[in-house]
Amino acid sequence: MSKTIVAYVTAITLLTISIWCGVAIGSVHIPLEVLWNKAADETAANILWKIRLPRVLLAGLVGASLAIAGAAFQGLLKNPLADPYTLGVSSGASVGAVMTIFFSISIPVVGHFTLPTFSMIGAILTMVAVMGFARIVDRSLKMETLILTGVIFSSFLGSLISLMIALSGEELRQVIGWLLGSVSMRGWPYVQMIIPFVIIGSIMLWTQRRELNVLLYGEERAQHLGVNVKRSKYIILVGGSMLTGAAVAVSGTIGFVGLVVPHMTRMVWGSDHRHLLPLSFLNGATLLIICDLIARTIIMPRELPIGVITAFIGAPVFSYIFYKQRRGKGVRA
Repeated sequence: MSKTIVAYVTAITLLTISIWCGVAIGSVHIPLEVLWNKAADETAANILWKIRLPRVLLAGLVGASLAIAGAAFQGLLKNPLADPYTLGVSSGASVGAVMTIFFSISIPVVGHFTLPTFSMIGAILTMVAVMGFARIVDRSLKMETLILTGVIFSSFLGSLISLMIALSGEELRQVIGWLLGSVSMRGWPYVQMIIPFVIIGSIMLWTQRRELNVLLYGEERAQHLGVNVKRSKYIILVGGSMLTGAAVAVSGTIGFVGLVVPHMTRMVWGSDHRHLLPLSFLNGATLLIICDLIARTIIMPRELPIGVITAFIGAPVFSYIFYKQRRGKGVRA
C-alpha cells in the first residue's frame, strides 16, 4: 500500500471516529441505533439530529476551511508561519460581526443571519482593500508586500475592535464570546450557509495545486515554467479569503487551525499540494471536531469557547515552528 493511500485512509478514519465521538459523547449519551431508528430513543434522536449533528458538521466545515486555506497561504507565501489570518481577512470579518453586535444591527430580510452577513461583507471588503493597496504599492504583488499590507490592515482593524470593546456596555459579554469562537447553538441554517463557500473556495484552491508546487521554487522560475503567477495569486488569495471569511462569519475567531494542521500534515505526508490540500481539509475537520468535543465536555455542564482549546494546542506548535525557523531548520512551505 502506497504512502498516499495510507495518508487518505488514516485521515478519513480519524475523521469518521471524531464525527461519531462528537455526536455520541456529551451530557446525554447517544446510542448508535438512533442513527437508523429514531423510535429507539426519541429524546436522544432529537438531540442528535437537531443539536449534535449540525454542531459537529459545522465544526468540521470550519476546521476544514481554515486548514485548506492555511495550506494554500503557506505554499503561496513560502512561509510555514503563514495562516488564514495573515492577510487581515479574519480581522475584517471580526469588525463586521462586532459592529453588528455593538450597534444592534438587524436586517429583517436576513433575520438572525445579520451577524454572519455583515461578517462576510467585512471579510470581502478587507480582502479587496488589502489587495488594492498592495497593488498600488507594488504592481507585481510580491509576497512581502502582501504580508506587510495584511499586518497593517490587521493592526488597524484590531484597534477598531478594541475601541468597540472599550465602549461596550451590555454587549461586552456577547462580543467577547463571539471573538473567542464557538459553534454552539448554530443549527442546520448555519451549516447550509457555509457549505457553498466551502465548496467554491476549496475548488478554487484545488485548481491551483500544481501551480502551488511550482511556486515553491520562486516566482521567476514559475513564470519561466509557464505559470501565470499573477492569476494564480489572485485565485489563491480570493479562494482562501472566501473560506476564512465564511468560517469566521459562522463561528467567530478560531485561531491556529490554519497554522497547525497544514504544518503537521506536511511534516508527516510531504509538501505535494496535490495531496497536502485535501489532507489538510480532512485533518482540519478532525481537529476542530475534537477541540469542540473537549470544549463542551471538559468542565460539564459549562462550556469553554473553542478558540481557547485551539490556542492551547496551537501556541506550543507555533513556538516550535518559530524556534525551528530561527535555528535555520524550518521546513519548506
